[in-house]
Amino acid sequence: MATANITREEAVLRSGVVKAGAYRVTVDVTGNGVADPERTFASHTELDFASKGGSTHLDVIADEIRSATLDGAPLPIDGFDGYRLPLKDLPEGNHTIVVDAVCRYSRTGEGLHRFVDTDGKIYLYSQFETADARRMYATFEQPDQKATFQLTVLAPAHWSVFTNSRSVEGQPAGEGTARFEHAPTPVISTYITALVAGEYHVVKGQINSAAGVLPASVACRVSVAEFLDADRILETTQRGFEVFESAFGVPYAFDSYDQIFVPEFNFGAMENAGCVTFRDQYLFRSRVTAREMEARDNTILHELAHMWFGDLVTMQWWDDLWLNESFAEWASHFAADEIARKHGTGANPWASFSNERKAWAYLQDQLSTTHPIAADMSDLEKVEQNFDGITYAKGASVLKLLVSFVGIEAFTKGVGNYFRKHAHGNTTLADLLTELEAASGRDLSWFTGQWLESAGVNTLRAEFEVDETGTFTRFAVVQTAPEAWPTLRTHRLGIGIYANTDNGLERVDYVETDVSGERTEVPALVGRARRDVVLLNDGDLTFAKIRLDEMSRNALVAGIDRLTDPLARAVTWSLFWDSVRDAEIAPQELVSLALQGVGSEKDMAAVTTVLAQAAVCSGRFMAPELREAANMKLVTGLAGLLKDAEPGSDAQLIIAKTLIGVARSESACELIRGWLHDEEVPTDLTVDTEVRWLIVAALARRGVFGEKEIAAELERDNTNTGAEHAAGARSSLPTPEAKAEAWRLATADPDVPNETHRSIAMGFVNYGQEDVLAPYVDAYAKLAETISKREDGWDTRGYAAIGAVLRWLFPETLATADVVGRFRRYLEEGEPTDQVRRLLSERLDEAERNLRVQERSRH
Repeated sequence: MATANITREEAVLRSGVVKAGAYRVTVDVTGNGVADPERTFASHTELDFASKGGSTHLDVIADEIRSATLDGAPLPIDGFDGYRLPLKDLPEGNHTIVVDAVCRYSRTGEGLHRFVDTDGKIYLYSQFETADARRMYATFEQPDQKATFQLTVLAPAHWSVFTNSRSVEGQPAGEGTARFEHAPTPVISTYITALVAGEYHVVKGQINSAAGVLPASVACRVSVAEFLDADRILETTQRGFEVFESAFGVPYAFDSYDQIFVPEFNFGAMENAGCVTFRDQYLFRSRVTAREMEARDNTILHELAHMWFGDLVTMQWWDDLWLNESFAEWASHFAADEIARKHGTGANPWASFSNERKAWAYLQDQLSTTHPIAADMSDLEKVEQNFDGITYAKGASVLKLLVSFVGIEAFTKGVGNYFRKHAHGNTTLADLLTELEAASGRDLSWFTGQWLESAGVNTLRAEFEVDETGTFTRFAVVQTAPEAWPTLRTHRLGIGIYANTDNGLERVDYVETDVSGERTEVPALVGRARRDVVLLNDGDLTFAKIRLDEMSRNALVAGIDRLTDPLARAVTWSLFWDSVRDAEIAPQELVSLALQGVGSEKDMAAVTTVLAQAAVCSGRFMAPELREAANMKLVTGLAGLLKDAEPGSDAQLIIAKTLIGVARSESACELIRGWLHDEEVPTDLTVDTEVRWLIVAALARRGVFGEKEIAAELERDNTNTGAEHAAGARSSLPTPEAKAEAWRLATADPDVPNETHRSIAMGFVNYGQEDVLAPYVDAYAKLAETISKREDGWDTRGYAAIGAVLRWLFPETLATADVVGRFRRYLEEGEPTDQVRRLLSERLDEAERNLRVQERSRH
């Protein structure tokens, strides 16, 4: 059976037969020569390669291959199955293959995506990770088949065209069309090649690099050009260049650095060599907090880090995907911290990392689908599933831990040596560890087994005794591991001793040590005063769940608003959230703690995260019969926080958005409805476009607003983004008719635009709508089977679309023990695909956790 999947074994076999040398690709997006120019385009590939002799195949996903030649002689194309063109009995030596094909534009953000804005302007962009370059040109689609890449584009003459090489002026190629012929790149993998073309608004800039002055454009759709703050984007980029080139000692490897903000993007961004694409939600139409700006800065730095880790040096196969993503995740926060130190800007990046990204990693690592950081990626279907909190955030946490073991100077020295030694090549984890061991003088073989090749999160507790004066007479750290993943690890651990002082709850003593095994004695603390709080993982060096002794817990509950250190606060918020998720403390306690502590919180990532957690605790974590009272307590508390918040502050905006999201009672709905008409709006809170849509969506969920009000708001914001918001609001309406139409659009209409599809799926399931959602337990069960059988068009829907419906249409609000059991039986007895199995398993894990925490809320 023909398949788009590629296995690791197939990749190894192909690399034993052929080696790519140079691609020369011409893509014609003028519509010439194709019958349906709105859906298809012409592609011409010339590939020089070397052969050791034997048979293999070329990857190309196309509607049609019109012709193919090998060294000028016709190549049989009757064996093309829609995904692969066989190359049989290749002789030894150097060869050139030429393929002319008709390829299809994507509507799902995979391959060459085509988007038509509400003003009629056309925008194209490519997204090729993991293996979708073959949707635009014929390839050997695997990361170790690096080659030079030269792209020529035939396009309307007034378009802008970006590729991996610096931009060029188009040369006349017929009436209204131009030929954009770009220079060849250094050797790169196919998944980071790129084409972005269309009527883009372009701001030209430059970057001062160790390699020289580089052209650096920032671009976006014309309709959002007023929101393109190119100066800040280029400033962040310049500062990132300075940090990375200084830390690694290796100049940037490409001849330009363009950053384009594109619509309907499936991810945050993509590290195409010298031509980075970002989702254009990063161009803020309404007021956002400093934290959201810093999060975008972090994404800019993340993609820039990939220019070294991923683009200059690339993994041999996707087993080491984590090296790309974990390193970029760590490096972006490292760079943000360096920039903050030098320029005195922003919050503590590592506190924000702990509050947001690490929380994602802890959640992912406690699912039944968790996996080692260095995962077994035997084929592309498994790779697609592992762009997750383990690959990104846990991996970065573990790299941060590794830095604490070897020291930052040895780490950056080793990484720099790695880049120099393997520039333009492919590597495995062993190659990196070799350089880190050489630079640090430490044996790191244990680190791989404990931290990279085993899954699960450890729990650390302090066990100690004190005398009558409150002095430690014994102190140990006890480590446990989950039954499914019993590895006990070596942790670099900070132990902070905190005391109530006139200035707050402050650290008055600190010990940093390595702990390993089931119990580690800490003699350095013997003879020291116990004080009010004993906090393990102070400084957030390791990756572990922390539990408190009773006295420390009581002191933090009473005084979290007086805890001054941002990382200590981050660790504290995390441990209380973990305790709720593990049903060790009632969710009501976290709601109270959040309302008490958020008002004094300085890190806006913490404010955002903790208030979102409080909303969960008063919603899906709360027993149904207790939700109304819990919601009232949260809304009342938020109203108080909002009243006390500094007018116009970031905290005020975050609190207001949280209040809008949790408004359920008639009085709360009336309050936020009044904000739409400038009634009782908090001082200096701007009810701008995004806030208005939040209110409209909230009132639609509650049935206060209907189609009339949604349509009126769309008329106010008649943009593509407005249409996406409107689609989500309609999906959330608590009527049978609205649900039926939303379900149809999400599951049976492949022409729904990418971001609109996501909005519909995300708006569908809401607490308080159980009656109208009841039929969709059966409908979801049928959907999972249909996707697994690849019926009703799901054989051609992309990974992102499948992920959206399985993730967001799951009937969470109706997931009783019986419903969970039903779906568990399907996983055991049915024939789900790997993607369906993984996503459904994760939804069931969370549903079972919901039920456990709900039961805890009753006691």
